[in-house]
Amino acid sequence: QPDLVERLISVDISPVSTAPVSEFSAYISAMKSVKIPDGLPRSAARQLADDQLRPVVQLPQLRQFLLTNLVEVEGRYVWRVNLEAISHHLADIFNFPVFHKPYPGPALFLGGSNSPYISSKDYPEIQRLFPKADVQYIEGAGHIVHQDKFEEFITAVLNFLPP
Repeated sequence: QPDLVERLISVDISPVSTAPVSEFSAYISAMKSVKIPDGLPRSAARQLADDQLRPVVQLPQLRQFLLTNLVEVEGRYVWRVNLEAISHHLADIFNFPVFHKPYPGPALFLGGSNSPYISSKDYPEIQRLFPKADVQYIEGAGHIVHQDKFEEFITAVLNFLPP
């Protein structure tokens, strides 16, 4: 229902199917294997989880992003996201449905310059489905654009939105 959407922003993803990246399975496995004793203060729990994730998730920014999903529930630390569902449906998550009708409104595809998820090979499909699309990259950002370069991300979003 494109008539319900005034503008669209896609952050570091193209409207194409992507082969699941093997690192994601490893990250999910690492998150599942984190062990934190009950009753630890939040800062200690996060540090312990960070230490346990470090061998698999080597980028500190990515670990910090994943740790935002670590929450305390009744004195125990658990992952807010459903790791089982994500691990069983990675192929579905990386798949993109086939659409034939383009979205006629303004669209911004905002990617990180250090991320592979919006590439020039995707431009024809972006243009087919989003004829008014603008593709921009934030220099020095990876896949988690809003965390890697927060101010640049906010500036790009605000510049795209109407005043």
